[in-house]
Amino acid sequence: MTSLEPGPSFEALLQYMRQTRGFDFTSYKRATLCRRVAKRMGEVQVLTFEDYMDYLEVHTDEFAQLFDTVLINVTSFFRDPEAWATLASEVIPAITEGEAVRIWSAGCSSGEEAYTLAIVLVEALGEADFRERVKIYATDIDEGALSVARQGAYPSRVTEALDPELREKYFDAVDSRFVFRSDLRRSIIFGRHDLTVDAPISRLDLLVCRNTLMYLNAEAQHGVLERLNFALSPDGYLFLGRAEMLLTHGLFNPLDVKSRIFRRAGGTEVRARPPRTDPKGGVVVTNGIRQLREFAFDAMPVALILLNLDGTVVSVNDHARAMFGVHSRDVGRPLQDLELSYRPIELRSRIEQAYTERRMVQVRSVERLFPNGQAQYLDVVIQPLPVNGEGNPVGVLIGYTDVTAFTVLQGELKRSSQELEMAYEELQAANEELETSNEELQATVEELETTNEELQSANEELETMNEELQATNEELETTNEELRSRGNELDKTNSFLVSILASEPAAVIAIDSQLRVQSWNSAAVELWGLRPEEVVGKALMDLDFGMLPAEGLLKIIHACRDGQSAREELVLEAVNRRGRHLRIRVIASPLVIEGSTGVILSMQELTDDPQP
Repeated sequence: MTSLEPGPSFEALLQYMRQTRGFDFTSYKRATLCRRVAKRMGEVQVLTFEDYMDYLEVHTDEFAQLFDTVLINVTSFFRDPEAWATLASEVIPAITEGEAVRIWSAGCSSGEEAYTLAIVLVEALGEADFRERVKIYATDIDEGALSVARQGAYPSRVTEALDPELREKYFDAVDSRFVFRSDLRRSIIFGRHDLTVDAPISRLDLLVCRNTLMYLNAEAQHGVLERLNFALSPDGYLFLGRAEMLLTHGLFNPLDVKSRIFRRAGGTEVRARPPRTDPKGGVVVTNGIRQLREFAFDAMPVALILLNLDGTVVSVNDHARAMFGVHSRDVGRPLQDLELSYRPIELRSRIEQAYTERRMVQVRSVERLFPNGQAQYLDVVIQPLPVNGEGNPVGVLIGYTDVTAFTVLQGELKRSSQELEMAYEELQAANEELETSNEELQATVEELETTNEELQSANEELETMNEELQATNEELETTNEELRSRGNELDKTNSFLVSILASEPAAVIAIDSQLRVQSWNSAAVELWGLRPEEVVGKALMDLDFGMLPAEGLLKIIHACRDGQSAREELVLEAVNRRGRHLRIRVIASPLVIEGSTGVILSMQELTDDPQP
């Protein structure tokens, strides 16, 4: 195994990123993730994962660069036009029948997909209905990409895929960029969201998650799909990328497989009814009843903890005090200050989920380990408490039920079931010969299913590599544009300098620190009869000037080159290669060329002044 293949050192690097900066990439496919990390390592010239971990410890700003490299932000307007056409004709009319339309673009990258959704919906509903009825939630894990998306400003090459009429209708030209219309952009809400960890947005009519699942491993994909299923309304739709296919998940039914459009499977979600209140929306309790309720609260055989909306502990019953060692002095403290907030289960995120979704959140069989090695299993229920007619929560009740005996019994029953299954298999041994043909057929079907999944996985991998290449190509195009711009500037500067030298009546010769000719203007050609292509790059004193006193000339050149003088002047008697006698004034000045000091020589022929 080479140093740039997935292995223990690579896993250690992933754990280091997770622990130090919260970058959890453990659910990503290892082959793709390893390629992206190796790409960044090549840019900083680090050879092994161990060395790169050391590099991250020293250069803390490298985390941001690595994060940008791992996340491949490749998208465009109306990507896969045929699929978008199917969505517009089959799905959009169905989801716009109601009053409000809720859409989530998950993994929106730099926002092109979210704005494409907006264009499709405006075309279907009209601008007024769109602004009044539609909300589009666009999320991504990359804050840099979200920053671009929120601005909604794109260079002309990004909007080339758009129909010119659509670009004219939905974008304003500002300088060299196209900006999505601000009055329509208000219906789009951008935010950071991690599909593998964060709670999903709920009650959605359409969920667009294109070319995002293909970066995750099978286990993570299944977990994300469960969240997406929960997020959709009973009649909601899911729109995936062309490289993604739901093969073994029973959470969605296909609507158009070619376009990767699916519909949520399962019945209508049952939501809890709000508690009854008096006509004024309040609850009036007498002191006796309140005291009775407090006695009942303490006597409950379930550990109960009551929090207000600010997360402050309001009450803890006797069972909770005994189970978790919570004292009366802890009442009135913020939950986050107690060990109970994260052990045996992390509570704060689940409390937030209960408030947001206004429903009970339940976690079963939470394991709690004691110092002696024994384990306790708890079912945890988090119930928001509403008190007025609208059901707005004012607090939350957390209950812990000890299900250790049930869990242990369940394990014993499972083992007994396994033993019964083994006995049953022994009894069925006599029938194995009759079932051989059926098993062979079944094995063939399983092999075909496995092959199909492998092909799907390979297709996802190829699509991932294609997006990587596309991202690299976009980077190269940007670099090429910068180089072209710099080349044009250099050409202008060079033309400007050539014009100056050509207009100079004196012969101007520029030489570097090794006395090699770098520039030779037209006056020098006229004076010495040597063309630029004959002299540039050659040593000055090796040129065939004719007869030129070298000693004096070298003296002033060395004085300027070595920093002894800022200007030297000398008059020489010479004969050029045409045999013409010359009397020349030579002026030498230092010239810095590429970090070293050369000399620029100005030679002007002197003529005798007329006699009075």
